[in-house]
Amino acid sequence: MTKEQFLTKMQDEVLDREDEITMESNLDEIEEWDSLAFVSFIAMANTAAGKKVDHAAVKNAATIGELYAFLQ
Repeated sequence: MTKEQFLTKMQDEVLDREDEITMESNLDEIEEWDSLAFVSFIAMANTAAGKKVDHAAVKNAATIGELYAFLQ
């Protein structure tokens, strides 16, 4: 999955957000990054990227870019 595809999925499907996000976007500053978005990211990683990510690592991620790194 490319960075652009990932950002689109995060913005439209995981966060359901109109404002644009970047790889540098801080998760603490994104109102939509909540427990539902957390679970949605895990599901997206498992299905779209075919990756199983560590829940604790996701919880400790600070930026959108760090989430993307889990899919590589």
